Amino acid sequence: MNDIDSIDCRILQVLQKDGRITNANLAERVNLSPSACHRRVHRLERAGYIRDYVALLDPRLMGRPTTVFVEITLSGQADEVLEAFEREVARIPDVLECHLMAGTADYLLKVVAFDTEHFARIHRSRLAKLPGVAQLHSRFALKTVFKTTALPI
Repeated sequence: MNDIDSIDCRILQVLQKDGRITNANLAERVNLSPSACHRRVHRLERAGYIRDYVALLDPRLMGRPTTVFVEITLSGQADEVLEAFEREVARIPDVLECHLMAGTADYLLKVVAFDTEHFARIHRSRLAKLPGVAQLHSRFALKTVFKTTALPI
């Protein structure tokens, strides 16, 4: 973050909370002219600080109210085992996140499902058949207390 200043940080903070803000409103919020603000946003995009603009959907309204965190332990740690697992898990649309972990489990997945029966089908037909899987431990989220996509700046 050495090549961004406090104004860039304010731009990023605002855009994380409201990616649809107009350039004029963003410029006003960060005390810049619209043209200067536009240049800074484009520079932040080119530099990779701003990766994408997305619409965040409500899982309940989309019929996916069940969130399950799945810890997966693989049968081995060889590069080819890890690569095969990562390649195949990325093809499962119900898996929103996959993290290589330190600790007892090798991977932690965030999975969304219609209900527990749907998750059982995902578990049986997709997750258990992933390359190298030795163990799976699933934990159902009872309630999302809070959730954000905004990184601290």
